Amino acid sequence: MAAEKPTLVLVPGSFVPPSFYTNVISAFSSKGYSIQAVDTCTVGKKPGAPPTMYDDAAHIASVVSKLADEGKDIVLVAHSYGGIPTSESLKGLSKDTREKEGKKGGVVRVAYMTAVVPELEENSAAVFSVLGDQAPSAYTAVDEDGWMFHPTPEITAGYVFSDLSPEEGLKWVNKFEQHSVVSFTNELTYAGYKDVPVSYLFCEEDKCVPPMVQQRCIDVIEKASGRNVDVTRVKNDHCPSVSAPEKVVDWFVHLVEIGGKA
Repeated sequence: MAAEKPTLVLVPGSFVPPSFYTNVISAFSSKGYSIQAVDTCTVGKKPGAPPTMYDDAAHIASVVSKLADEGKDIVLVAHSYGGIPTSESLKGLSKDTREKEGKKGGVVRVAYMTAVVPELEENSAAVFSVLGDQAPSAYTAVDEDGWMFHPTPEITAGYVFSDLSPEEGLKWVNKFEQHSVVSFTNELTYAGYKDVPVSYLFCEEDKCVPPMVQQRCIDVIEKASGRNVDVTRVKNDHCPSVSAPEKVVDWFVHLVEIGGKA
């Protein structure tokens, strides 16, 4: 009997709920694979103090732990900002670590889709420092309650959805929700990418997380883990799930098929 393929758990980027990825989730599921998306705490304005990156990490860990306790192997996939809480969340969740504790299941691979991946004690700003004065101009603003929004959606569309027409990009930006600004200041306290094999979907036309930043993230992972990152390169923008969904679905299939193989 063939071994069950890992479950893919998708962590969204900033400003977007899981429904943003419905097209690739549905297409991947239709191929007979198991997938679910995490509803991050920092997306969607709420009363009270804005949630932190650590709140997202704890929520991701709870979702993954539940699946692991059911005996499932997991490939954890993070898009954009999601790379930070995903890395933070992995403490004690790798399959190897859980097996040593007599537990079943666990994370067998982490995969980053043009994602932000800091070193220990870094936040997202430190990751982008590699760009120096080439960094993109800020296209977000923060309200009086500490929630980010996009005051000029047309400019955002040009950065995030550069593969699309301005009109189509604007339609997608209008699906964005607000995002907690404090989450981008929180520093990484656990480099979970050292615990499991790592893959990276490198988007060569990304204007939001430019190639120089993506390469810096890959270098950080390889230095910390001592392992090569499995890199897939595509000539697409920051949201390939929108601009090139078939490529993302093919990558998802690749991830669950290789599972925990180094």
